[in-house]
Amino acid sequence: MQIPVSTNAPPEVGAALQRLRLARGLTLEDLSRIAGVSKSMLSQIEREKANPTIAITWRLANALGVPIGDLLATAEKETAAIRVLEAHETPTLPGTHAGYVLRILGPMELAGKYEWYELTLAPGGELASQGHDPGAQEHLTLLHGAVEVVVGADKKKVKLGATARYAADLQHVIRNVGKTEAKALMVVIHR
Repeated sequence: MQIPVSTNAPPEVGAALQRLRLARGLTLEDLSRIAGVSKSMLSQIEREKANPTIAITWRLANALGVPIGDLLATAEKETAAIRVLEAHETPTLPGTHAGYVLRILGPMELAGKYEWYELTLAPGGELASQGHDPGAQEHLTLLHGAVEVVVGADKKKVKLGATARYAADLQHVIRNVGKTEAKALMVVIHR
């Protein structure tokens, strides 16, 4: 008995990767930072000079907010009326060293215009940011815990359910000042 051999070519991951990256307005450097894959490796994958491992393909799919099959598909699929992004598909920026986890809730194609995140801070954890582009604003709504926001020399505690609105084009820090985990929704609007 002879086993049939597939004559199909392997999926062109590079073409799909580039199409999805560009559709989201991401540079190779942006995707490298989000996915934790080197810029040179991404470039080689997009030019079909390197084949990504399953682990790298999974990280890229998570960073782009798509199922792994979208990177392996050779043709574009019809867009569904409703697309549900499962929790495990949500790109996440772990700031373990600083005691925070930042889940990217907004679609990547809006990055640089409107961004929204779920911020989780361990007790004593903080998210410290350099100033963003001129005119950028942040809006932080506290869902659980106790935080303070520091912008320049100004410092304010944020109460549960309250929203802090502040200039994000200055250096700013969001710090958990409580004894339990804090969770907030954060929206960044770029001008």
